[in-house]
Amino acid sequence: MHPIELNDANFQQEVINSNVPVLVDFWAVWCGPCKIIAPYVEELAGEYEGKVKVGKLDVDNNPQVSMQYGIRSIPTLLIFRDGKVADQIIGAVPKQAIAQKLDAQLQPA
Repeated sequence: MHPIELNDANFQQEVINSNVPVLVDFWAVWCGPCKIIAPYVEELAGEYEGKVKVGKLDVDNNPQVSMQYGIRSIPTLLIFRDGKVADQIIGAVPKQAIAQKLDAQLQPA
């Protein structure tokens, strides 16, 4: 299971309208720290398949969504639940830190 390629056009459908939590990785090709966490995001997409949707959004190619959520530094990971930002992680962090935040969103509200 690979992360979904998100963009300005499909963001509403894939993220805002999702019936499961969504982890969105805001990244860019030239970003070193983005390359560090990319394998974690890839692994989490498989590990949380069916429970959490995982997507990647290239900030250079999709300025509309990036501006809408005030993305200033990358990598930024936003976790959406019920169409709203429920949590965020900025910078390269260990995979376990991302997993803990995802697990928290899977708990009943």
